[in-house]
Amino acid sequence: MSEETRRIVCWRHGRTAWNQEKRFQGQTDIPLDGTGIAQAKRAAGLLATLRPDAIVASDLRRASDTAGFLAGRTGLTVEHDKGLRERFGGSWEGLTTPEIRERWPEHDARMHIPDGEDILAVGERVSEAVLRGLARVPDNGLLVVVGHGAALRAGINRMLGLPPEIRQALGPIGNCSWSVLGPLRTGGWRLLEHNAASLPEDRVLGDDR
Repeated sequence: MSEETRRIVCWRHGRTAWNQEKRFQGQTDIPLDGTGIAQAKRAAGLLATLRPDAIVASDLRRASDTAGFLAGRTGLTVEHDKGLRERFGGSWEGLTTPEIRERWPEHDARMHIPDGEDILAVGERVSEAVLRGLARVPDNGLLVVVGHGAALRAGINRMLGLPPEIRQALGPIGNCSWSVLGPLRTGGWRLLEHNAASLPEDRVLGDDR
């Protein structure tokens, strides 16, 4: 069977206290809070019904622990890849959005952090990590990638080939929501679902094949 039947689920971790407080987390290793654990357990129950073939996750706790709930449901082992870590935020990590705007009014966090990681570089490393994960999946298989909001969105943008000037056309991914990529017959990838928290009915998936 052709590689064209593979799918990739890009699953964001559950909520943390810093998510709730709207703090820039970056690569600071913040754990899930109680709500995040409940979100991860619920989503894992849904995603397990898709019978994934492999799970690859960021090694930061909030993503690794989220992936662990799916591993418990499926019997799979989580493979950790540092390439899936969140965007490094430098001196912005731990700050709220108003604090960042007050201290660095001239900068736009969507593209540039003075001492942080360029968002386009994030997209490159995340897409490379996803492709490494695909090597663990059979030709007709499903890979679940567990990561972080900004990093996953940057990776998806890169895999879809969206130019930087329209990268904001793809909206955010909520805590414990996911997006699904499938291959184009002509090469490359297309977005099948975005920011989902439930499984679509078969007839919806079949509307435009």
